[in-house]
Amino acid sequence: MPGSIRSNVHNAGGEILVKTMRKMGGYTALVSGGFTVFTGPVSAHLGFDEHRSNHLLVEGATLAGLVDDPILGREAKRERLMALRAQFRLADHATLAVGDGANDLDMLAAAGLGVAWRAKPAVAAASARLDHTDLTALLYAQGYRRAEFVD
Repeated sequence: MPGSIRSNVHNAGGEILVKTMRKMGGYTALVSGGFTVFTGPVSAHLGFDEHRSNHLLVEGATLAGLVDDPILGREAKRERLMALRAQFRLADHATLAVGDGANDLDMLAAAGLGVAWRAKPAVAAASARLDHTDLTALLYAQGYRRAEFVD
């Protein structure tokens, strides 16, 4: 169905993850090297506190084939993690970052727990790796019990 968000292998458990994190006082941010036209609806559907991604430029009703500055890439992801850590006065170990691509490596290395999520081979060497489960595994990794999950 056009315009709808369906649960799939890439975001299964995402809504439970985000709702549970928020209920428990966590702050959730979707920082993507993708484009807002795709990541915006996903972020809204899952209920993230914050969403940042790249903006495609449009001329009239046509894509211009350009991306607006600043371009969110490897360094921007790490910088946002560090800024959020400072904003919320968090210790290094109190952060969790999840990624699947090479542009996530610096962010994953800077997080208290950096998780390679169904990642490409270059990212699979992160401090933790999840390949065969849904995103609720990230709640278990933080010590939550199933009874604490928000469905």
